[in-house]
Amino acid sequence: MVHREGLICGMGSKCTWLEIVLAVLFALMTAVAVVFITLFFIKDGETSDGGVTNSKPTEPPRRIYYQIGAGRADCTGPIADLPLMGYANPEQTAAGLHNRLYSRAFIVADPSNSKRVVFVSADIGMVSQKLRLEVLKRLKSKYRDLYRQDNVVLSGTHTHSGPAGYFQYTLCLVTSKGYIKPSVNALINGIMKSIDIAHKNMKAGRIFVNKGQVEDSNINRSPYSYLQNPEGERARYTSNTDKELVLLKMVDLDGHGIGTFSWFAVHPVSMNNTNHLVSSDNMGYASYLFEQEKNTGFLPGQGPFVAAFASSNLGDVSSNTRGPHCVNTGETCDNPDSTCPIGGPSMCMSAGPGRDMFESTAIIGRSIYNKAKELSRTATREIQGPINFAHQWVNMTDVTVQFNSTHRGQTCKPALGYSFAAGTTDGVGAFNFTQGTVEGDPFWDAIRDMLLGEPSIETQDCHHPKPILFSTGEMLKPLPWHPEIVDVQILTLGTLAIAAVPGEFTTMSGRRLREAVKHELESTGSLKDVDVVVSGLCNVYTHYITTYEEYQVQRYEAASTIYGPHTLSAYIQLFKGLAKAIAESSVDQLPKGPEPPNFPDQKLVSLLFPNPVDKTPSNTSFGDIVLDVQGSYKLGHVAEVTFVSGNPRNSVTSMAGGTFLTVERFENATGNWVVMYNDASWDTRLYWNKAPKGYSNVTVAWHIPYTAEIGTYKIRHFGHFKTLQFLKPVFTPYEGSSSTFEVRE
Repeated sequence: MVHREGLICGMGSKCTWLEIVLAVLFALMTAVAVVFITLFFIKDGETSDGGVTNSKPTEPPRRIYYQIGAGRADCTGPIADLPLMGYANPEQTAAGLHNRLYSRAFIVADPSNSKRVVFVSADIGMVSQKLRLEVLKRLKSKYRDLYRQDNVVLSGTHTHSGPAGYFQYTLCLVTSKGYIKPSVNALINGIMKSIDIAHKNMKAGRIFVNKGQVEDSNINRSPYSYLQNPEGERARYTSNTDKELVLLKMVDLDGHGIGTFSWFAVHPVSMNNTNHLVSSDNMGYASYLFEQEKNTGFLPGQGPFVAAFASSNLGDVSSNTRGPHCVNTGETCDNPDSTCPIGGPSMCMSAGPGRDMFESTAIIGRSIYNKAKELSRTATREIQGPINFAHQWVNMTDVTVQFNSTHRGQTCKPALGYSFAAGTTDGVGAFNFTQGTVEGDPFWDAIRDMLLGEPSIETQDCHHPKPILFSTGEMLKPLPWHPEIVDVQILTLGTLAIAAVPGEFTTMSGRRLREAVKHELESTGSLKDVDVVVSGLCNVYTHYITTYEEYQVQRYEAASTIYGPHTLSAYIQLFKGLAKAIAESSVDQLPKGPEPPNFPDQKLVSLLFPNPVDKTPSNTSFGDIVLDVQGSYKLGHVAEVTFVSGNPRNSVTSMAGGTFLTVERFENATGNWVVMYNDASWDTRLYWNKAPKGYSNVTVAWHIPYTAEIGTYKIRHFGHFKTLQFLKPVFTPYEGSSSTFEVRE
């Protein structure tokens, strides 16, 4: 019942209008509270229909780790009777083995977008265009479009003691005795196998970067050229070489080591041009030490941990730290022309720091390894972020360099200057050519014109002030003498950029390229604190790259800058274009460029004659002992044994991943012989002694380390001898063993 005075409330009492308004507001507030509470429970676990969702607090997005794989494979190839690649010395032919050569591959993939990159460092002089194209062809056949020219980098450590014969351009064919299939196949197979192993071993992991100075391990071999660079630019640096080693440490999610990848600028020329043993030199020894430390219980070349030491801007950098001296008088010859008062430039050579080339290799290699080991142990800065890559093929004979709005320069057809023939203080040239030559010689010009043709006026003007000895860009028979089409390539892992350069950049050239790429990545995109690594001798070999200022004085490196004085400026312009495309995410808009030729094998002639049928002296067999070991040796002494042998070239296929020798210790507890050392060990050497008419022998030397276990040992040798059956070569295995001997303190 409603009364005029008000409303009847519960329990028979009356409500005023104010009470009614307050009651309505209370009801509305209650309803709103219920809605919010309901929404809260729906969000945090309880749904409107009684269902239950995840009641845990919201977690941050799950981190995606890189997928990382590492692999190592033998790529040694022939170890006898063919030229070694590096010094271009026709008398330096292989005659044995110091240690094996390896290809080391690393693959890093981003699972979030399927992008991946491959970086291979091989213990070879340099990567040739032919080698790269053949590897890419194999990768295409096996992996389709997973591994391509834009995301695969092949680099050489630049050892000067690896087998030659894997080039397709005439200049290197001439100095390599042509195209040597066993060399090429060993490299292709080794590189492919290392990539296959890395591909199969990929796992989630993390990458850390660290940097540090390596002291007393490199010097500038052309300091006079370096001094031509602007004083203000030189003042920004404390040394005329780059001392910094950059290391990537790769571990799985449990912190177990996968491998390390390091870059350092030094020529691996500790093994000099009198050496006849295949050797990975100082950078290979650094890899050996790191891998032996990590792969406990494994023989060299075995075990999962991979440690690569790759080349950088080493163009004017020597490992012969005692510097140049006249070998006939002992006085220094560190002068602009690298000449001696008596004997001229042929007497001016660098050496050191050891008593011989083996000790020098060990000193430099261990110094590099020690720094890498320290950096690996202390690495805490993690690389994170996207993977990117950019690649172009470029005709380097026709690049216009835009300096500013009014000035431009042009690259040239390839040509080599007079000082190219002078060589360097690491390996002198012939006929008393002198470094720093800026004028031609009528006699040599006449010889050149008669045999090879006179350089065109256009080429001479383009290369000025270089006096041209070989106008290789105008020499096209039997095949072009130098490449025109060249790879330029950048890989990025987060804030690390790897500039894969196709030659030997000098110290200042590398610094300028690093700065240009870093500036482009940081100013164009969102990346900050970018580290740029110059990775040398990648994908195709184009000799040296000096600065414009260094080019003017025409020492060896400048005379070997084959595309002219603006070569560095052209590369900087090209690499800035790649960096900009990466920063702007416009890589897909980059022109692919003209593809380089891959000359068929039938056009690539071998000048290396087949080795003859092997023979043994009367009443002997292959593997018989010619000179046996002694009965005992002390630690630090050398045990040697000589065997009747076949030519080691017979074993190039069968010995891939194998060994020509073992040093074995008798284990009293089991009664078994256990292999303690093989031909990849630092302490063993194999010397092949060639005699006429197919006779030869092999001497195995074991330099007994002070860490060797006391006990009973023997040395074994393995090889193959060649016979002919129906005019076809047949290779038959043999082996020999020394007598037992004791190793004592």
